Amino acid sequence: MDTLKIGGATVNQTPLDWQGNFERIIQGIQEARQQGIELLCFPELTLTGYGAEDLFLSPWFTEKSKQQLIKLLPYCQDITLAVGLPLRLDNKVYNTIAIIENGEIKGFVAKQFMAIDGVHYEFRWFTPWLAFQQTTVEINGKQVPFGDLTFELKGIHYGFEICEDAWRGEVRPGYRLCDRQVDLIFNPSASHFAMNKTLERKDLVTQSSSLFNCYYFYVNLLGNEAGRMIFDGEILLAKEGKLLGRNQLLSFESVQVRAFVLENKVQTIAPFHSKEWEFVQAASLALYDYLRKSKSKGFVLSLSGGADSSTIAVLVAEMVRRGISELGIAAWIAKLSLPLSFGTEQPEKDLVRQLLTTAYQGTTNSSPSTFDSAKELAASIGAEFLNWSIEEEVQSYTQKIEEALGRVLTWEQDDLGLQNIQARSRSPIIWLLANVKNALLLSTSNRSEGDVGYATMDGDTSGSISPIAGVDKDFIIHWLQWAEKTLDRPGLKAVNALTPTAELRPLDRSQTDETDLMPYSLLVEIERLAIRDRHSPVEVYQELKKKNEFNPSQLKEYIKKFFRLWSRNQWKRERLAPSFHLDDFNVDPKTWCRFPILSGGFEEELTRLDLE
Repeated sequence: MDTLKIGGATVNQTPLDWQGNFERIIQGIQEARQQGIELLCFPELTLTGYGAEDLFLSPWFTEKSKQQLIKLLPYCQDITLAVGLPLRLDNKVYNTIAIIENGEIKGFVAKQFMAIDGVHYEFRWFTPWLAFQQTTVEINGKQVPFGDLTFELKGIHYGFEICEDAWRGEVRPGYRLCDRQVDLIFNPSASHFAMNKTLERKDLVTQSSSLFNCYYFYVNLLGNEAGRMIFDGEILLAKEGKLLGRNQLLSFESVQVRAFVLENKVQTIAPFHSKEWEFVQAASLALYDYLRKSKSKGFVLSLSGGADSSTIAVLVAEMVRRGISELGIAAWIAKLSLPLSFGTEQPEKDLVRQLLTTAYQGTTNSSPSTFDSAKELAASIGAEFLNWSIEEEVQSYTQKIEEALGRVLTWEQDDLGLQNIQARSRSPIIWLLANVKNALLLSTSNRSEGDVGYATMDGDTSGSISPIAGVDKDFIIHWLQWAEKTLDRPGLKAVNALTPTAELRPLDRSQTDETDLMPYSLLVEIERLAIRDRHSPVEVYQELKKKNEFNPSQLKEYIKKFFRLWSRNQWKRERLAPSFHLDDFNVDPKTWCRFPILSGGFEEELTRLDLE
């Protein structure tokens, strides 16, 4: 077998950015030539972006995609290219990889299995291709092979598993490719990021290389492509069950190209990082891409001094720190297309100040400790810090309802309403600030609050984007401790000293989040069993009682509380701001977990729980 230099090109694409997407592919080809790459593989649906959604159903869209492919051919002389695109055949749309060799299309490989779990809904757009089936498609007046194909270059016989194809166990195409004695299998993917998912991919790639006795090469899309999903740009090469190469994930670069010699020796393997590192890197990149692709001028954040808003503030600061560290200040600013300036002494803080405006919006129920916490954190990262009281607005709303009802509202009788009006009164004024600054308003809801509706609709749920709605509160509390030390964020010291509280009741009523709900660590365990793993209340109880952390009656009450709150608050989840998918599941009904707005609320199932 001849030696062949192969490569992967990961790109940060955007649906409908035809020219930008095309230019990034060209850049990838040029960089590949400079590195001496002979066979270059791009990710799944590179020409259009994976997140085009129902645009895939439009005939004009797939036709435009085909024309972009034809436009690409002159740039592919003296190189072999694999690039993903949707292709329409007999009025059905297929998810394909086009193989171009010396400027000529050699064939199209069609995806055989559609991803239908979690954030993926590919059956809506694409038709699966049948194993062994082959046909032709007309391109520029020529009949081009289409379907279940393999190819050869310099004596190297290669084939493809497209993303989900590789995850289908004994029916995956890899077995049939092995029977055809391929030397190399490419896996071009659009696989969403989730914390620690890279370890699953590593296992897939290494095990596949051993199982099929070939080189196995994986390349993924990069960046926050279309708003919610984040792609980590991972590139992996393995042989005989051994990892030979891996790039660094979640780059701020728009294009990354990595070259590997097709020989069984370890080449360059970037380090694997902790879940905490992956979270901040992914969220930072997602915020950066969201900011520049939305053409906004910055962020506005209602900074309460608590865990959630403080986490988001640090993520914005890390967006600046990590971006300029990787790209350099000039290139980082140029990609944003904003008129930013900076000095030489504290350039990072200078940039944060121009991009992040924070506001502490207190009431009589707010404590000096949360004000000090918010102010100290904003100063430490360089964010603009504003401060005002919304007590006048709260009293105005309250007075109007009292006059309408003819009675005084009291904490004994109207607790929930008096809490919510404070959170809700913060929304109009912070939205005004965001509008004036042409900035994105950052919502502070987390996944645990989304589970049980522990958030005020049109209050703390208000925002353009909700960066942490995909992660649980227990992780956030842990991450803040980690960030203070590992990221050298001393401004988090005061935040980490506080007990999580919404401060919506008078201080003498000592409201805390876990008192209102349940221990966050337990809430996470229940949500994973009930929502991610789809267990019934009885099954959740049977699993959790094994740990003996709570007495059975208390545990049952917590489980009842979770399921009842979950059922009654679907309407809130339907209205949450778009959120980043960061964990192995989320509760966003638009991207992962659908549930009826109106239901019987597990009453029969919870009755059975009492019998346990």
